[in-house]
Amino acid sequence: VTIFPAALTLPEGDKATFFCNISMENDSGSEYSLNWYKKTNHSQAQKIAEISRNISMTKTEKYRLTNHTPVFEIEILNLHQNDSGSYYCGLITFFEPDKVMESNQSQLMVTAAPQMNATEEPEMEDGNPSEHIKAMLLGILLLAGVVVLLIFGYLTFTYGRGGACAGDGGYLWMLNDPDGVTLQEEEKPPVVSISTVDYGVLEFQRDQCTPVPPETWPVEQTEYATIIFPEEKPVTPERGKKHLD
Repeated sequence: VTIFPAALTLPEGDKATFFCNISMENDSGSEYSLNWYKKTNHSQAQKIAEISRNISMTKTEKYRLTNHTPVFEIEILNLHQNDSGSYYCGLITFFEPDKVMESNQSQLMVTAAPQMNATEEPEMEDGNPSEHIKAMLLGILLLAGVVVLLIFGYLTFTYGRGGACAGDGGYLWMLNDPDGVTLQEEEKPPVVSISTVDYGVLEFQRDQCTPVPPETWPVEQTEYATIIFPEEKPVTPERGKKHLD
């Protein structure tokens, strides 16, 4: 009975695999089983797993055994540092109680998880936030540019509209009094420019004085007169003389 490899050094979290080869000169089909043992710090060996000739595979939480007659395989899963020690296999044949054969011992050394992997993962994790920060800054710059463009467009539109409302630079106010008379008043723009045009309504209080009735003018009339002249008398010598005088 032989075991290989002779030594393994693996990190935590990995798995270790050992093979045990049995050689029987006269295999008469007798039953046997293969046991696996672990020995730590010169202490007494402990049986950790077993597989018989008629079973092809068996598995526990920690070990997985496979029968490849005449080779038997054992896998030690999810290694921890306390799995370090010496491992060997033992062949036990039935009907021959005194027939026990053991292999040599193989050494397993489980080391701590590599520090390189522990440092690389944070660096990769640190790299991802940097990309997010760059993307966020780019988004903020784009948003700021859009806001500036919107403000510029709003101011341009507002000043253009204000100039169209008053041709000579003033603002036009529409004032209504209660009598329905519309007044127009034009103001000069203040020193400080403004960006809005306000419309206001001014209300005037009625005059409390007694209204003066309008003057009445006589109606123009056309009058007609008849002039009657006296009938003329015939001219006599006496009348003619008086007329000459």
